[in-house]
Amino acid sequence: MQAYPVERPAVSMDNPNDLIKSAEVPGDVAQLLRSACYDCHSNETVYPWYSYVAPVKWLVYRDTEEGRKELNFSDWGAMKKMDQATALDDISSEVEEGDMPMKIYPLMHPDAKLSDEDRQKIMDWADATMETLFD
Repeated sequence: MQAYPVERPAVSMDNPNDLIKSAEVPGDVAQLLRSACYDCHSNETVYPWYSYVAPVKWLVYRDTEEGRKELNFSDWGAMKKMDQATALDDISSEVEEGDMPMKIYPLMHPDAKLSDEDRQKIMDWADATMETLFD
């Protein structure tokens, strides 16, 4: 099983269009996004040790690819404003409903566990940012 080849999604720390670099994100919200969202929703994925061991690596790589396809914070500055607005609305909804981060993720990443206050900060930021997009 371990020898079965699966290509790991690439990592890049050089992302000039990254959300945190190209938009105004308060420091506390940026930290929450980095700890709870960036591994699956950016090019800055940090792969833990278990992501190199089959069959878990297959799940991690698949979740990362799907997460980036749905929303990649590393491409934020290159997105159309309407796409950004849709993404912000989705972020707010997914965080409010507790669908993000995925339930399994905080089990191995304790920093990704969002309190109700953390969730509210992200939702408030997403909603406020959405309102300013078309000013």
